[in-house]
Amino acid sequence: MIAKVIVDISASEVDRVFDYETVDGAEIGSRVLVPFGRQDVEGYVIALSDTSDCPPDKLKAIVEVIDDRPIISEEFLKLCDFMTERFHLRKIDVFRLFLPSKMRGGRIKKLEKTFVYINPEYLDQDPSLFIKKSAHSQAEVYEYVLGEGEVEQSYLNANFSAAAVRNLVCRGVFLTRQAEVLRTPFSRVVKKDKEITLTPDQQAAADHILSSDKPTLLFGVTGSGKTEVYLDCIERVLWSGKSAIMLVPEISLTPQVMRIFRARFGDEVALLHSGLSDGERFDEWRRLLTGSAHVAVGARSAIFAPLDNIGLIVIDEEHDTSYVSESNPRYITREVALFRANYNGAKIVMGSATPSVESFYNAERGEYSLVSMPNRINKRELPKIEIVNMCDEAAFGNNGMFSSRLITELDECLKSGNQAIIFLNRRGYSSYVMCRKCGYVAKCDDCDVSLVYHKEENVLKCHYCQRRYAMLDLCPQCKSPHIKQGYMGTERVVEELKKIFPSVRIMRMDNDTTRTKDAHMRILGEFSSGNADILVGTQMVAKGHDFPNVTLVGIVDADMSLHFSDYRAVERTFQLITQVAGRAGRDIKPGKVILQTYTPNHYVYRYATAYDYEGFYKKEINLLQTTSFPPFTDILRLLISCEDEGKALDATKLATDRIRAVAATRSDDFVYLSAMRSPKKRIQTKYRMQVLMRVRVKSDIRRIVYGVADEVAEKFPQVTCFTEINPNDLS
Repeated sequence: MIAKVIVDISASEVDRVFDYETVDGAEIGSRVLVPFGRQDVEGYVIALSDTSDCPPDKLKAIVEVIDDRPIISEEFLKLCDFMTERFHLRKIDVFRLFLPSKMRGGRIKKLEKTFVYINPEYLDQDPSLFIKKSAHSQAEVYEYVLGEGEVEQSYLNANFSAAAVRNLVCRGVFLTRQAEVLRTPFSRVVKKDKEITLTPDQQAAADHILSSDKPTLLFGVTGSGKTEVYLDCIERVLWSGKSAIMLVPEISLTPQVMRIFRARFGDEVALLHSGLSDGERFDEWRRLLTGSAHVAVGARSAIFAPLDNIGLIVIDEEHDTSYVSESNPRYITREVALFRANYNGAKIVMGSATPSVESFYNAERGEYSLVSMPNRINKRELPKIEIVNMCDEAAFGNNGMFSSRLITELDECLKSGNQAIIFLNRRGYSSYVMCRKCGYVAKCDDCDVSLVYHKEENVLKCHYCQRRYAMLDLCPQCKSPHIKQGYMGTERVVEELKKIFPSVRIMRMDNDTTRTKDAHMRILGEFSSGNADILVGTQMVAKGHDFPNVTLVGIVDADMSLHFSDYRAVERTFQLITQVAGRAGRDIKPGKVILQTYTPNHYVYRYATAYDYEGFYKKEINLLQTTSFPPFTDILRLLISCEDEGKALDATKLATDRIRAVAATRSDDFVYLSAMRSPKKRIQTKYRMQVLMRVRVKSDIRRIVYGVADEVAEKFPQVTCFTEINPNDLS
């Protein structure tokens, strides 16, 4: 029997099937060790056959089967085929998505510990017969183990006399056994489940989701109780003997979601996301694989949870850009979810208070079914959004980052014992440093981007390659000491707030303060418990969180996302404003939002302050149709990068020539075609070029572009060439 194997080497030249003689235990989906070149490498059996095109004298045998069961299901083999074709990926890069990264190469193992228990022969005896009166430590540890029944030996050694434990084990009074211990993330996250009766809106939404033969778009305002709808649907799916996947956009949401889900479903829930330790992720993944857990909760990667018989997939905050992977392997979570739902005959629901224009368009066309939840629970009012024109503030002599109105509202909020959230979607202290005399701007040596000043560490950081530089005292070009700092970040916001409110407790939540394990949970837990009065944060604080005591939200720079050179900039601004505004007034206390802007007359603010999503959608979809942007076309991008600028240019020219030749004969399929340097011309020492296209949705140009990418990769081996469909970031 011949095993068809994909080897675990991420290179285009070996991205194909290799034949090996099979061995006992090698099944379809097995992970195996195979001879490849001069070494043994891991691989995956994707098929078994009676024949091989490989000459018998060159056919090698599998060295060993690594796991005690196949780990790649038939569904995942088909999903791999779908993703490689749809997103132009290498098979091995897709396979690597299906299992914890540290499993590869055996870098993570099951955790086994030694447990101690009393030998049954001694249980009915008087301890004085085998423990001397003077052996107080032995008597103490014996009494403890007697009361507990079985105790981890490491715990006994740490809390009692290790010598006493060793003595009792050596004499046979204590027996030991080895047992696997599961590493459970957030094991202390426990919450009592409340008996909740769904509102009529919630009940109707849940019934619709589970009865619809189409994907459902759940359009519910912030605070309308979408999470309870998800819980009810998952509960019913579990009753029917099926499993479920719940996706959230930010790992900052997972402690809150896990608390809610554990209260309802207990050990049925497993967590998958990048913030876990390697051991925790491995053990949670195995609980799903073996069927001891039936609900996977997590960020984007949880869509690859190894579950069978899926009955429901939930994508919460479906509009969020984090659901699109923008590094290799590039994929769109929604499309993977739709594939898995179709394969399993599962229901799929995508929820949001601000659905993406594309999703609402699909609902309008009938591809999705639409369910609306227009009211908050108990008919609570949405917080009033008040616009402050920062140009007027400057005219009256206020050149600070906070308007007088925001300071007044903050003062009143804090005096009344309430909490506030201050939102600014830019971390660090200042976004750039510049010489006032000659105009020099500090940039990363490896990337064509400005360095961001972080005052707490007094360093300049590149947010793309993470390199660090000393802060400037003098301009390196003209030696001037007059160094200007640019747009403020969250670190600067905290500093300025402390000057205005010196006795107020302030916490910050951004990528810098949440790098350590469980940092999200700690910050959110302390703020929720009332240990801080103000939470300053980036978009991490904008979604999903429920803080009953927050009555004020301040949006420091609402224009920040508005002026990006991106056709989705206005849509994202509307979404961010609505989402962060929804953090205020979620309990009985009314909420208020102060929105600071330099362009108060922009139409996005008119719709955002009225929470008029449908009005905004109608205007936006009309603009997109008029200008032929998605969802009326597809944007395709060939992103070409290389440390050798000349080779990157040559590869870009080849790609452009090939695509222009196609466009000359199929002009109706192309709306736009151009080649250029990427806006960020260099990242991590690599020069970046791009070929941008807008093509008709139903055309097969995508396949032709994939072929061009393959030709570029073959002719320029040192060049990296990625293809992207409707990327979030065109920089």
